[in-house]
Amino acid sequence: MSAAPRPLRVLVADDDFHVARLHAAVVDATEGFVALPPMGSGEAVLRAVPAAAPDLVLLDVYMPDMNGLDVLARIDIDAFVVSAASDQASVRRALRRGALSYLIKPFPEELLRRRLQGYLRFRQLLADGPNLDQDAVERALRMLHPGDRSTGRPRAVTELSVLEALRNAVEPLSAADVAAAVGVSRATAQRYLSGLVDDGAASVQLRYGAAGRPEHRYGIRPE
Repeated sequence: MSAAPRPLRVLVADDDFHVARLHAAVVDATEGFVALPPMGSGEAVLRAVPAAAPDLVLLDVYMPDMNGLDVLARIDIDAFVVSAASDQASVRRALRRGALSYLIKPFPEELLRRRLQGYLRFRQLLADGPNLDQDAVERALRMLHPGDRSTGRPRAVTELSVLEALRNAVEPLSAADVAAAVGVSRATAQRYLSGLVDDGAASVQLRYGAAGRPEHRYGIRPE
């Protein structure tokens, strides 16, 4: 039996310790994540990143000792900017410096939870194989900004059949395998498989056959 994946470690950095604790609580309540002790200054973040090795930083712009965007430029790590700074210059600078998301305070806790869940799927998609094709990159990027799409949407009958085929398989299946199992065209199977990967229900891997041609193989993502 394979070990459960370790939770992703999140460092929350905010000049308001009360807000930092609230955000850390959301992190801890989101499956797949654990919050590190919050930090309240830019220098503390710069010290903590190499020492604690977080996977993700939630970074405020307004820090007591330095601008959070200057901190962002000095850390080579995934980061969300979480700030009351709503001016277009700050947003553009944050994105230029590598922020994966920008959340303007105040915002509902559910928004942060959805962004974290999207980031988890982003990481999972990028970890599906040593090399990625363009479709895989596009799917991963869509996970970071899922919009208002509901993860609890009702599934179509054919989509449920595709899921069932993946659950019953002893090894990952190709789109052609799924099409044959469900009784639909390969194009239809591919469309539903892509949707299941997008919403995190299925995983995809790139494998090379005997002739050296790449082929996508799909399976159920573990809960």
